[in-house]
Amino acid sequence: MAETLNVTTETESGSTAVKCAGRLVAGNTEALHATVKSLFANGGRIVLDLSGITQMDSTGLGSVVALYVSAKSAGVRLELVNLAPKIKLLFSMTNLLSLFEPAGDTTARIP
Repeated sequence: MAETLNVTTETESGSTAVKCAGRLVAGNTEALHATVKSLFANGGRIVLDLSGITQMDSTGLGSVVALYVSAKSAGVRLELVNLAPKIKLLFSMTNLLSLFEPAGDTTARIP
C-alpha cells in the first residue's frame, strides 16, 4: 500500500502553517491542494512546511506550483519552507528553484 500524504494546519497571528508528511506524488496531491485552497479565503500568509515529504514527483511539483499561482491570484502570500536536499534538487533540476528566494540551507521562500 502506498504511503499517503498527511496534511495538518496550525494558525497563529494571521498566518497558517501547513505541514506535509509522506509522499507528494500522483494520486496523493488532492489533500494538499484542497487544504491550501480552502485557506485562501482567510487571506494573509500560508507557509507550506515540506520537512516531512519523503518523495515528490512531477505531479507533486506541479501541485506546489499551481498553488503558488492560485495564491498569487488570490492575493495570498504563500511560502515554502524546509525543503529536504532531494526536494530542493528536484526544484533546481526543473529550473523552478529560481522562483524561490533562498532562506537558509534547507529552506526556501516563494516571494
